[in-house]
Amino acid sequence: MMACMSVLAGLLVGVMPAEAMVQVAVKDVFYHACTAEMAQGTVMSNGSGRSARCFVVEGTTVNTSGKNLFNGDIFGRVFDATGDTIMANRGRLGSVDEIPMGEGHFAIRIIVPEGQPEPLQLKQFKAAGFAGKVRR
Repeated sequence: MMACMSVLAGLLVGVMPAEAMVQVAVKDVFYHACTAEMAQGTVMSNGSGRSARCFVVEGTTVNTSGKNLFNGDIFGRVFDATGDTIMANRGRLGSVDEIPMGEGHFAIRIIVPEGQPEPLQLKQFKAAGFAGKVRR
């Protein structure tokens, strides 16, 4: 019985279900102000009604998994010019429908409180996606 369990455990090592999340590197991250249309009516999402600024963060995903990934998330840290965190306790900044094999482009919108000094510092960016489509 133990030998059977040992063999079964050995077969399962390294097996990844189709729904497993795959980590993806991100490079060449930059930001720019939203267009007037994108920024129209921008206020803080915490319900405070405080004025805010809209930015688009863009970058390149580097997917070496050999598969297109779906239901992707973009993670990163955003700081203002003085090093203060802009989005405390929030590593996930946005989502993308697909992360293609090889290099791919992403663009996500972020909202920053009015008065946070620029330039913004974008750090520790990465992405993750699923080899198969999953429900959200």
